[in-house]
This record gives sequence, C-alpha cells and structure tokens, in this order.
Amino acid sequence: MNFETIALIIAILSFLILVFLIFKKVPDIRNIPESDSIFFKKELREKIKIKTKKVTKESANFLEALLHKLLSKVRILSLKADKKLSDWIIKLRERSKKKKIDSYWADIKESVNKKK
Repeated sequence: MNFETIALIIAILSFLILVFLIFKKVPDIRNIPESDSIFFKKELREKIKIKTKKVTKESANFLEALLHKLLSKVRILSLKADKKLSDWIIKLRERSKKKKIDSYWADIKESVNKKK
C-alpha cells in the first residue's frame, strides 16, 4: 500500500470516531443546567439593555435634529442661489433687449444715410 491510501484510511477512521463520540455525549450535554454569564449578572444585563435603548433613542433624536438643521441650511442656500441666478437672468434679458434696440436704430440710421 502506498502512503496516500494509508493517510486516507486514518482520516476516515478518525472522523468516524469523532462523530461517534459526539453522538454519545449529546444527551449528557443536554442535561447540563444553564449557568449565569461569567461576566455579567442578569440584573446588570437588563440595566445595560435599558441604557442602550435610551441612548439610541436620544442619539436618533439628535441625528434627526442635526439632519433638520442641515437640510434647512441647504434649502436656504439653494433659495439664495436661485435668487442670484434669477437676477442674472433678468440683467441678461435687459442687456439683450438694449442691444437689439440699439442695433435696430443703428441699422435704420445707416440705411437712411445710405439713401441720401
């Protein structure tokens, strides 16, 4: 026999032995009573849960207020920008009207001068 088959047989046998031991010990593991946590007692765990809920509610309120302020400021800035843009548009319209009128009268003067 070669080395690979011997290693495969050993691996399969050790896996089967491990499964047998686990199934043999499952009833004993089920009968073990639940013990309290090593680190936290039940009352302390309840206090931590209550504090955590309280803090998350407060932080949620804080985040909502912060978001409200931020959105209000963004809205104000966008309104200011809109006002500025509308002023620029009005000025551009006035300039273009003035140029059209000026060029119209200039064209008329040139045509009158040419006729003379």
